[in-house]
Amino acid sequence: MIELLAYAIGIMYTPGPVNLIGLNAGLGGRTRASLGFFLGVGIAMFVLLLLFGWAGTRLVREDTLIYVSLVGCLYIAYLAIKIASDSGDLGANEAPARPLGVRSGFVIQLLNPKAMIATLPITSIQFPAAQIHGWSLLP
Repeated sequence: MIELLAYAIGIMYTPGPVNLIGLNAGLGGRTRASLGFFLGVGIAMFVLLLLFGWAGTRLVREDTLIYVSLVGCLYIAYLAIKIASDSGDLGANEAPARPLGVRSGFVIQLLNPKAMIATLPITSIQFPAAQIHGWSLLP
């Protein structure tokens, strides 16, 4: 079980689209206003772990994993470029940015290739090794 925890913590704090959006919100002084966004992210991860846990390894075959990984890498690079090119200046004349809500966090994380790549090893390798399957996925 320690392997599962170490993997989850390691993958959780590596750069990814949601982490970069959170960083951007924090640098822009919108952390408190974005808490709903992070709640949506957590709900999406719960849904992904349940779905992938129940579906097992049938979703992604070994021969397609490289393509899923490539899409995820390109998406993360795109977000990194967008955030790096942001001036960070909120400006006095600009309208304040609308905070991201629960729905935004849920959809972004649910469609996040990194989230899928992160949950597949947990659900297809580590859960079965720890005898976690079926209804035992629910706490």
